[in-house]
Amino acid sequence: MQPIIYDVAVSLDGFISGPDGDISRFAQTGPVVEDYAARLAGYGTAIMGRKTYEFGYAYGLAAGQNPYPTMETLVFSRSLRVPEGSAISVIAEDWTARLRALKARATKPIYLCGGGAFAGWALDQGLIDRVILKRAPCCYGGGVALFGATQPRGFKRLSSKSYDNGYLLESFGLD
Repeated sequence: MQPIIYDVAVSLDGFISGPDGDISRFAQTGPVVEDYAARLAGYGTAIMGRKTYEFGYAYGLAAGQNPYPTMETLVFSRSLRVPEGSAISVIAEDWTARLRALKARATKPIYLCGGGAFAGWALDQGLIDRVILKRAPCCYGGGVALFGATQPRGFKRLSSKSYDNGYLLESFGLD
C-alpha cells in the first residue's frame, strides 16, 4: 500500500497560490527547489484536481499533455475534457474507490501536487497519508488555501529542515 503525499509550497498565511494564481513569491531556483525535484523522482503517480491541471495552461501545458512525463498522471474532474489519446487520465466518477485502488496497486508513493479544494476533499476522505510543506517566507493575503474550505484535523510533525533563504521544509503525518 503506497501513501498519498500532499507535497506543496505554501505561504506563511496558508495559501498555495495568491490571488489570480500568483506563485511569483515562491522560490523558482535554489536548494529548496532542488530538493523538491529530488522528491519528485521518488513518486510514481501524480494526482490533482481540474483547477490545478488547468493552471498549467498558463505555462504552456496543452490540454491532455502530461505535466509530469515520468509519472502516471490522473486528474480528478467531472468537467475536464481532453483530446482522445491524451497522456493523462481524467477520473470523473468513484474518486474514493479509484484512489484506494491506486494506493493498493502503486509501486511508488503518490504525489498529490496541489489543488486546495481537491486536497481538502482527499483529507476529508482519509486518503492523505503525509503532508510535505515547503513553507515560504511570504504572505499572499488571499488566493487558494492549503486545504480549500476544509478545516483540517491535527497533524504530527515528522521532520523539518530550514534553508538559508528562509524556507522551512516540514513533513507531517496525520494524528
